[in-house]
Amino acid sequence: MSELRQLPSVEQLLQTRQAAEDITAYGRPLTLEALRQTLAVVRQAFSEQDGLPGEQAILQQARDRLREWTAPSLYPVINATGVVLHTNLGRAPLSQAAIQAIQATSQGYSNLEYDLGKGQRGSRLLHAESLLTHLTGAEAALVVNNNAAALLLILSALASRKRAVISRTQLVEVGGGFRIPEVMAQSGARLVEIGATNRVHLSDYENALAEPTALVLRAHHSNFRIIGFTSEPGLAELVALAHRHGLPLVHDLGSGSLMDTARYGLSHEPTVQESIKAGVDLVCFSGDKLLGGPQAGIIVGRLDLVAKLRKHPLARAIRADKLCLAALSATLLHYLKDEADREIPVWRMISETPESLRARAARWAGELGEGEVIEGQSAFGGGSLPEENLPTFLLALDVAQPNRFLSRLRQASPPIVARIQDDRVVLDPRTVLPGEENALLIGLKTALSALRPEKKRLITGTL
Repeated sequence: MSELRQLPSVEQLLQTRQAAEDITAYGRPLTLEALRQTLAVVRQAFSEQDGLPGEQAILQQARDRLREWTAPSLYPVINATGVVLHTNLGRAPLSQAAIQAIQATSQGYSNLEYDLGKGQRGSRLLHAESLLTHLTGAEAALVVNNNAAALLLILSALASRKRAVISRTQLVEVGGGFRIPEVMAQSGARLVEIGATNRVHLSDYENALAEPTALVLRAHHSNFRIIGFTSEPGLAELVALAHRHGLPLVHDLGSGSLMDTARYGLSHEPTVQESIKAGVDLVCFSGDKLLGGPQAGIIVGRLDLVAKLRKHPLARAIRADKLCLAALSATLLHYLKDEADREIPVWRMISETPESLRARAARWAGELGEGEVIEGQSAFGGGSLPEENLPTFLLALDVAQPNRFLSRLRQASPPIVARIQDDRVVLDPRTVLPGEENALLIGLKTALSALRPEKKRLITGTL
């Protein structure tokens, strides 16, 4: 293996201009490790037939390793699927005010747990509380890191080793395998199922409450509907029954809308304010669904119950961080200032008119020089408003291999996620943010050019 002695040493490679550039970009220790690993791979793969790679090839392999090691695994994508709350794509995009609040809070120190008036330690649990109580009418509020954690905290603090009553019609499973019965079991609460899978009556609750019970739980169906021969008691009836027995009623509302979806031609999604007005003792919901804010679990309700939750040891383990609290506060301010449908991207998408969407899709087709604008449907996703769709207009592209084309779009920078409908690739402008349109068109032109090299296209065009 005398040929292997001809390989340049690590020290020789470090003296090259390319290695110096890599040290500047990635640091000396990482560059050194990349060179050593590259040389080790070259030695292991050596064969007399293929010979040794040259110095430049070795340096390039080391640089490729450095790029691979340091490439982020989380980065922005363009959502052209038309699914507004796409769980796999991060659910709700944040408003500009929320983004600015994160930046302002993160670039230095903050009063996260410091009382500026008293000059002593304060509590992070107070941030966003006044906004939440003002908007919902609740006595108190608490923010944790997601809604599953919120429900787990409630059950752990109020029903551990005690009975918690819930209807079989509400034993839901949502994304990621989150199941209501399993969360209840994890909390230590004793699950008491009542009713049938399609019907539950007030008498079923009454019979269950004949034995000592900690609370009554009502879970919003969230990602499915029960239709046909079905019935459930109304929220006000359940509140009255629970209170007659001296028990709290907990409402896991899921999406947690603060606005009436019927204003936008949709079926009515129960709001947080309605639950509080009906007398519900605790309501929990997500921050990154119809609220349009960061990932968070929000609990609003009675002051004495929220105080118990705050004191529970689990509350610290699932608390929200400063970035979440900053973004959530900024998002809630949009509702307080009656500007949610203008400033919060989720509500801006929901309120965009079909005429505007048709114009955007037509503009894309004109810029590409191909494609057909067709009618379509946008979906909500994220376990919100199941079977509800919004009318939209799609850009439909006829390509020979739709799945291969989608793969090319996902390799764009930034990646583009679209879908296939009737053997055509379709893109929905509803979920493409205005600032992303130029990047979308460049990515589409590049992918089309790769698929059809005989056609010359302008790759660097702008809108």
